[in-house]
Amino acid sequence: MKIVVTVKVVPDLTAPKSIDPATKRLVRTGMESQLNPYDEYALEAALQLKERLGGDTTVTLLSMIPETSKETLRKALAMGADEAVVLSDNALVGADVSVTARSLAAALKKIGYDLVICGGLSDDGSTGGVPGAIAEHLGVPALTNARHLEIESNAVKAQRETDTGYQVVSCPLPALVSVTMAVGEPRYASLKGIMGAKKKTLAVLSAADAGIDAKPKTELLRFAPPPARVKARVVEAADGPSGARAIFDFLRERKLV
Repeated sequence: MKIVVTVKVVPDLTAPKSIDPATKRLVRTGMESQLNPYDEYALEAALQLKERLGGDTTVTLLSMIPETSKETLRKALAMGADEAVVLSDNALVGADVSVTARSLAAALKKIGYDLVICGGLSDDGSTGGVPGAIAEHLGVPALTNARHLEIESNAVKAQRETDTGYQVVSCPLPALVSVTMAVGEPRYASLKGIMGAKKKTLAVLSAADAGIDAKPKTELLRFAPPPARVKARVVEAADGPSGARAIFDFLRERKLV
């Protein structure tokens, strides 16, 4: 069984950031990058499945990143993934959610898969739209917000988190699943894993290799920093009703009620 985990490399959240006024894109030169934390949980779910299934089950990483960032994936390889495929092409720079999903789906068709596992969000964009869009392009069923996965009789069964508990859902393979952080804390890479990761395959695909039309559908026309926060207004009320009236009047002034 071939499990593919989509992995994103994101900027360090604590690093100072700036936008290039010409390209309207984040300036990544010299900025520290890391694996998207949500994708580490997706990898943990895949590795747990691999351990339970055994046999010839493999875990492949798939990431759409600049080729210069590919070594960041060594951490995920050290955690236990078998190989990595990097989708890298200048034509993909600035890809929006639509292009990202379409491109990753094309790459998945190229490398093959039985089960695709994704993190639910990314630390930088946080749209949550990519996993479902990938499944749509692949034409496979998608299970979302999974906290536990099992493979039974050529089908994937998941405990899907809800506001009131969880649902037990299943669908036939091939399929795509997005997971929550409840799948289990991502494992640490052992020294043996770190050393072994240096020898694992890290292949590069271009847009042409995967047959991708990388033209974006979204164009950023302008941007501006948020307005400075104004000083808070403090209201002292003699009692509850007068306090409620002050709040109501404040909201009515701004046409919020």
